[in-house]
Amino acid sequence: MKTFVALLRGINVSGQKQISMSVLKNLCETLSFHEVKTYLQSGNVVFKSQHTNPQDLSKLLSVQIARDLGHDVKVVVLDKKEIKIVADSNVLWARLGGEEKLHHCVFLDHPITQERFQQLKLPIQSGEEVFFSGKTIFLYCPNGYGRTKLNNNFFEKGLEISATTRNWRTVLALIEMCAEFPDETK
Repeated sequence: MKTFVALLRGINVSGQKQISMSVLKNLCETLSFHEVKTYLQSGNVVFKSQHTNPQDLSKLLSVQIARDLGHDVKVVVLDKKEIKIVADSNVLWARLGGEEKLHHCVFLDHPITQERFQQLKLPIQSGEEVFFSGKTIFLYCPNGYGRTKLNNNFFEKGLEISATTRNWRTVLALIEMCAEFPDETK
């Protein structure tokens, strides 16, 4: 079995698409996910599964949420190694450090090219920085994520892709949760 992280988009934000984490945990267990753990109230799940394809798991979870709860929810799934690679790829955190709440990761549901990303006209405000790598956009927002124009909706609209954003503290917490699961053996 492999360890995965599921990131649900738009759960429990502004009173929309309410899903308690206990309900989400139970739903995951009905899908034969094992050792299911949730983090915060915003749709972060770490679990083990015999399935090996993150895209299949994303679809499976999204369909089950729609069926059981009536919510159309986009889900990005990464395996344990992928989320560690994301953490190791954040050059903004490595260079700028500072407060975790000022750093964010936008997780795209599939990779795009550097050329496509560069076609975006980024509405960067004073002090903000952006770094792109494959399926992840790293943000540094010194005035706070609530004030930036580089939000999840901007990237979804501009790239015509589904995405979900997490602050750096959440990313680090999910990596710690993954570390609690023993490495997979072949």
